[in-house]
Amino acid sequence: MRESSPYGRGLSRRQVLAIGGALGATAVTGLGAAAALSRHPAATGAELRSAVPLPPPFRVPLPLPAVLAPVSRAGGTDRYAITQREVTAEILPGVRTPLWTYGGTFPGPTIESRRGRPVTVTHRNELPVPTVVHLHGGRTPAASDGYPTDLVTPAGWTQHAGHGMSGHGMSGHGMSGHGMSMHDPRAVTSELTRDYTFPLDQRPALLWYHDHRMDFTAPAIWRGLAGLHIVRDAAEEALGLPAGPRELPLMIADRAFAEDGSLAYPSLDPTLRERPGVREPYVAGVLGDVILVNGAPWPVHEVDAARYRLRLLNASNARHYELAFVDEGDGRLWEFHQIGSDQGLLAAPVTHHTLPMAPAERYDVVVDFSRFPVGSRVRLVNRLGSGRTRDVMAFHVVRKASDDSRVPRVLSTDLPAWRREDAVRVRDFSFRAGRMGEDDTHGWLIGGLPFAPSRTDVTVRHGDTELWRLVADVHHPVHLHLTGFRILSRGGHPPLPHDAGLKDTISLRPGESAELLTRFDAYRGRYLFHCHNAEHEDMGMMANLEVV
Repeated sequence: MRESSPYGRGLSRRQVLAIGGALGATAVTGLGAAAALSRHPAATGAELRSAVPLPPPFRVPLPLPAVLAPVSRAGGTDRYAITQREVTAEILPGVRTPLWTYGGTFPGPTIESRRGRPVTVTHRNELPVPTVVHLHGGRTPAASDGYPTDLVTPAGWTQHAGHGMSGHGMSGHGMSGHGMSMHDPRAVTSELTRDYTFPLDQRPALLWYHDHRMDFTAPAIWRGLAGLHIVRDAAEEALGLPAGPRELPLMIADRAFAEDGSLAYPSLDPTLRERPGVREPYVAGVLGDVILVNGAPWPVHEVDAARYRLRLLNASNARHYELAFVDEGDGRLWEFHQIGSDQGLLAAPVTHHTLPMAPAERYDVVVDFSRFPVGSRVRLVNRLGSGRTRDVMAFHVVRKASDDSRVPRVLSTDLPAWRREDAVRVRDFSFRAGRMGEDDTHGWLIGGLPFAPSRTDVTVRHGDTELWRLVADVHHPVHLHLTGFRILSRGGHPPLPHDAGLKDTISLRPGESAELLTRFDAYRGRYLFHCHNAEHEDMGMMANLEVV
């Protein structure tokens, strides 16, 4: 069965490639940057330039986020408490930077949990604006998934104009509300605190949590509201993969710094209280000129001559990476093994020399540093970057060491055995720039429509398997809440090597189509799918998914 609805009309490749020319005519006062992006598809946005001196690379030690201790383990549930609060911290050496944080640090504290053991996190909001917490990659009941209008408000917050629900659209100088009603009768607002409960009945994987407030997700993440959540189980631990100090979580993100040391961001309303959106040159995405790993600029980490497991997350708003490991001695690209993806371990390792990463994607890789002489420096580089953004971090091989870790030929046998013929329904979705409403403003749309919390866009039956066909005009990393998916094809061809395993985010390239196979067998309720270019998401590229 094939769905035919406003959300079921896909664009042909020829139509997609024509979008750039169309935007040039219709978006003179709107998405001019998107038109430029269509003409220059290697770009994903505009880069901010820092106004403070930047440190040389590979001087700052790599920080490792602290693992959060539960406040209780009673009743078979691990309970945690996190206070969202403003702090001032040193990110660039000698420079003080105000941040919005989970628990006072950027990244926030890491939560480590066990498969099938529930976790409840009590979030307390001491920030000046409402927040929402989403566990990205979690199989989560709808009440705890972090729907964008389910706000946790600061004490005494009043329902004044704006309120983070002012709508989507673009004016000549950026994005503003366009008159569409954003009333959400199903929104559940709580004051000061909220409990988020995660059953974690899912495969072990690297997840992450971040703010998901409607219209203001991008600047909130940029200011620091992001952290890691790792799910583990005994089967994975028995594989003999590198562990302990040889397992490194790496949250990669770009930022830029203003003259006073604050994080530069082109918000129309820097208070993030009233008017959403960014200045017009940045509507395709905001890029920074500083690459941070775990909150440190171009850090260095001392390693043994042994295998290391690197848990990679691209937590950038819009920047894409093509990662590679380069020996400084000879400039050679060294191979490494991908063992996992967004939703956990692959069935078998995949060998790479480079690895593309879109915003919100996670990859689990093993690098063997025993191949390098002691004293070597191995750089992790971004082959899509230029100048300072080409470097990410470095590893300094400092000592020989014994190593009993391994990368087994079989990593996992519990990947879902979904088949194309299992799909009971086929749906088509286009991700493109376009008009937001009758006032002729422009934004980022799914199926020709901007996000509206009051509208149900897609209804699926619990337990159904569906085939989704996606098409993009420019780069769009598409994220599906609640469930993972298998990538069946790209542009009518087999998926790429890094597409292996179970994903929850796919990087659609300019003009590209893709087929996904997914099953809605977790929970019922209202969920989302959206572009995880955070600026696109804030400007309308999000849709409602109802599981019944």
